[in-house]
Amino acid sequence: MAEVSLSNVTKLFGAEAALNHVSMTVPNGSFVVLLGPTGAGKTTTLRLISGLERPDTGDVLIDGRSVLDTTPAQRDVAMVFQQYSLYPHLTVRDNLAFPLRSPIHKTPEDEIKRKVAEVAEVLRITSKLDNKATALSGGEMQRVSIGRALVRDPAIYLMDEPLSSLDAKLRAELRVELKSIQANLGATFLYVTHDQIEAMTMATHIGVLDHGRLVQFGSPREIYENPVSLYVAGRLGIPRLNVLPADLFTGSPSGAKSIGLRPEHVAQGKGKSATVTRVERLGDQTRLHLKLEGHDIVTVTDVHTKLESGDHIAIEPRNPLFFDVSGARIA
Repeated sequence: MAEVSLSNVTKLFGAEAALNHVSMTVPNGSFVVLLGPTGAGKTTTLRLISGLERPDTGDVLIDGRSVLDTTPAQRDVAMVFQQYSLYPHLTVRDNLAFPLRSPIHKTPEDEIKRKVAEVAEVLRITSKLDNKATALSGGEMQRVSIGRALVRDPAIYLMDEPLSSLDAKLRAELRVELKSIQANLGATFLYVTHDQIEAMTMATHIGVLDHGRLVQFGSPREIYENPVSLYVAGRLGIPRLNVLPADLFTGSPSGAKSIGLRPEHVAQGKGKSATVTRVERLGDQTRLHLKLEGHDIVTVTDVHTKLESGDHIAIEPRNPLFFDVSGARIA
């Protein structure tokens, strides 16, 4: 495993900057998640590290050495794509073994057999080793795709939304497995997603991208509790951040245009009177949908609340986030 860094990297496609002066370090043994919507620059970052693209300016370093003049094969990275990218005519066993049989690795067959068996057991596909890839379910194919990366011991694993095409139950299962695998291997992962749950549950560090710029980099807790902007604050949290006019409550600092309230930061029992518009019972939690002076607010409350639509409840902010007219955070 190795530390991987981008140093002031810019990548242009025509006149548009896919990445704009991005500097970021993926620490050795970390699980870094890049979060942002389509077009933010997430996949471009992976392609620059893997060598599939070359930056217009800046440098890419693996283990402290520039890799700009090396080929993708020489960079010792393993990449998992959103699509399965398997060889349909090969068995699962041969798909897993394929990277180890390349002329670069020249792995002995007994070592290949051992590694394939280990990875198949970890991913729970041992019973599928002799099946053709075309005979697998979507979840099984994605496990094989991930397994083809895991059989190697690269400097870094690059993962481009590998769970996005799976159903919700399987995504949840594989999130747990991937995090466990990364921790057990002590491996370095750089994982791309637009799914905030994946980011919050798996990452040791989150990098938030906005139109090619890295706007914040830190632990999941830091990003959630101390976002630098309204954009970053809106990337994390379910239900989403309540964004309200700053003058809706008293006590806003000078220059504040809006106030951001996490659902758990809407204190109940005193303050302004809001109307309950919907009670959403989810089993482990209950969400209240409120209307306050024409503004919609979502908060959480006691699971066994007796409140119903049409009831009134007093609310006030607790630990609010304030933002100026440009969306920048006001301390």
